[in-house]
Amino acid sequence: MAEFASLPEQAQGLSRLSRPDTVRVIAVTSGKGGVGKSNLSVNLSTLFAGRDKSVVLMDADLGLANVDLFLGVKPMYDLQHVISGERSLEEIMVKTAQGINVIPAASGVQSMAELSPAEHAGLIRAFSELTTPVDVLLIDTAAGISDSVVSFSHAAQEIIVVVCDEPASITDAYALMKVLNRDNGVNRFQVVTNMVKSASQGLGLYEKLANVADQYLNCSLGYLGHVPFDDELRLAVRRQQPVVEAFPESKSALAMKQIADRIESLPVPEASGYIEFFLERMVSAGSNAIGAGR
Repeated sequence: MAEFASLPEQAQGLSRLSRPDTVRVIAVTSGKGGVGKSNLSVNLSTLFAGRDKSVVLMDADLGLANVDLFLGVKPMYDLQHVISGERSLEEIMVKTAQGINVIPAASGVQSMAELSPAEHAGLIRAFSELTTPVDVLLIDTAAGISDSVVSFSHAAQEIIVVVCDEPASITDAYALMKVLNRDNGVNRFQVVTNMVKSASQGLGLYEKLANVADQYLNCSLGYLGHVPFDDELRLAVRRQQPVVEAFPESKSALAMKQIADRIESLPVPEASGYIEFFLERMVSAGSNAIGAGR
């Protein structure tokens, strides 16, 4: 636990990353697995890259990575090599055919899902050495309410909660927002409803979640839109391609384009505009998580 005491000192060394242009930092998360979170992350990254943005997509499901599978890439190294000190963040990054800079995580490595404070600190240091220009940093978190999910979500400017029309998905999404709101002071979320049959079903699902949040939490929920059931999306996944690339006129691709438009219309908070602020918030979130575990 003592390792986290020195983390704020690391934030002082982040000024070399400061740039005049702002960086949009987005965490895509969910309370329950299997709701399409990673698929949304990959497609949004593809859309932003296609709009001349420099995009970094971080697979932050540290022990059960799958972003590389959605994009058909086979990284030689991943975040476990960064944590061990064998490689830098720059060295493990993979540039995809879509123009996305992917930071791959490990798959099937339990220790990566249970990072110690010192290892978490090493990951933050690795980010502080990143020199790749960034316009959009998308963080595809794990599902649930683990310390890493809370840390990465708390550090982002925008948190997108993906939910589908299943009781467990709704209940777990609310639980995630409750932890982030009550224990970590997050007071704004964006919601995407996925695998719905119609726009009205998607809106109704959002309203159901928003009503519960309004009653029991001190936060606001925005609605970015819905992604419908779509056989072409499933085919794109089998092809290991983003659906917005494989079938750009499909129902799901057009829906994701609308979601990307709405994200771009959101204001970038002035105080959160730089990559070093993301790191400072990781420091803060990590310290809170350790303190809560005492």
